[in-house]
Amino acid sequence: MSKMRFAILQLGDAIEFVELPSTHMYQLTALNQRLHKELAKLTASNVPNLPRLIAECDQLEIVSPQNSIIHGLEYINQLERTFSSIQEKEYPLISLLTEIRALQAQLEQWYEEEEELA
Repeated sequence: MSKMRFAILQLGDAIEFVELPSTHMYQLTALNQRLHKELAKLTASNVPNLPRLIAECDQLEIVSPQNSIIHGLEYINQLERTFSSIQEKEYPLISLLTEIRALQAQLEQWYEEEEELA
């Protein structure tokens, strides 16, 4: 099995832990930074609150029963659903969705290949 990394995301007091292949973590970090940069430009009424990626690590042991690890593809799929539901008229949201969907497709392929190897 390939090496995994963990992203630690924070929104207010809430913390999320997302597990991704280490080869794709930099893409999630860059995507999160870009989405935060562009969120302020959106004029829609249903702009989501997006957690900030605050750290990455190679090993993670969660000791709090309130927290769990989110599968990377599950996280990206939810991100895609959230952004595709935004009713934006002024800002070209398609470029953000394209970036999300590109990472989504890469992760789908990665997980398929891992299943074949298992």
